[in-house]
Amino acid sequence: MQNTNPAIENRAPALEQRFVQLFGESPRIYQAPGRVNLIGEHTDYNDGFVMPAAIGFYTRAAVAPRPDRKLAIHSQNYSEQVEFDLDHLPATGAGHWSDYVVGVVKMLVRSGKKLGGVNLLVDGNVPLGAGLSSSASIEVAVGYALLDLAESSTITRTQLALLCQRAENEFVGARCGIMDQFVASHGKRGQALLLDCRSLDLEYRQLPSPEVAVLAICNTMVKHSIAKGEYNQRRAECEAGVRALSKYLPQVRALRDVTPEDLERYGHELPEVVVRRCRHVIGENARVLKAAAALERGDLPAFGNLMLESHRSLRDDFAVSCSELDLMVELAEGVEGVYGTRMTGGGFGGCTIALVQAGCVEVFRRTVREGYERSTGRTPEIYICAAADGVDRIA
Repeated sequence: MQNTNPAIENRAPALEQRFVQLFGESPRIYQAPGRVNLIGEHTDYNDGFVMPAAIGFYTRAAVAPRPDRKLAIHSQNYSEQVEFDLDHLPATGAGHWSDYVVGVVKMLVRSGKKLGGVNLLVDGNVPLGAGLSSSASIEVAVGYALLDLAESSTITRTQLALLCQRAENEFVGARCGIMDQFVASHGKRGQALLLDCRSLDLEYRQLPSPEVAVLAICNTMVKHSIAKGEYNQRRAECEAGVRALSKYLPQVRALRDVTPEDLERYGHELPEVVVRRCRHVIGENARVLKAAAALERGDLPAFGNLMLESHRSLRDDFAVSCSELDLMVELAEGVEGVYGTRMTGGGFGGCTIALVQAGCVEVFRRTVREGYERSTGRTPEIYICAAADGVDRIA
């Protein structure tokens, strides 16, 4: 498929030149986007609903075959090169940036793909640790590149996303849901994805044109790592809720299956902290469906109100916000022309997302930056984005 983003195409020659310097031959070049989640946080691993959009930050993978069984990976971001033997890949990740590549290779091999040795150069501009899914971006870019290089057409984009999710769950050690890898695979320019994380049924929802409203991502500059600690703890608390509720409701396989009335009736059997986690997920699933309906009818104020409700639930019931995220939301909420705003991503730092009237962007940017800087001493990064296409070959 032809890529229509000239800014990205213009980067391809520089990446090709660097690959030639490193490996002495010309590569094929691929890219996969980061993502921002508009609404539907911590619902994906509960078989629920999410509404992400791919954004114009990318990981690019330049690849070429080599005659042996070696996997040589060079990272432009870390200025480091590592090598692995395809016949003796490590059993689990080592907490190294290369885990995201090696995990995908391991899952491809496990799925029966016959891979030969490759030289691989990866380079990305998805902000690291910001909750914009740099990990899924590299996983999907590498997976798509290796499949295309092997001329394999038997794995669909959805199967690729599932394979990359398994790499992160089983090799890297982060128990993420399917959302990030799915939107990196299926993103579409100008549109958000409404994804049912149980059935993997996908619908697109048209976002307003950039002349009407834009997505403003505000990076708190507080980094988070979901591969350890709190993220996995939240997932365990949700699973504890399912186990307890299924004793009374045999049809319950995930929090997706629990209604507010069910929680009201049987919540006294659960620890208070688990009740709060369940309440967030149940309410968030309902908010995603309401948000999809609001976009369908072009009701941006209603969509924005749901974003604000989502943030309050993430802050109070799911307890994955932090003081910097709350401050960023408070600052954005006070700016004229902001329909709504919320934290986005796993939490404990990273970014917020706001839907902002196009004519108010500069005031928004200045007000939020100055207010955040004054309160925290940190200078935030603010990215004005539009929804982008998913993974593709660009050269």
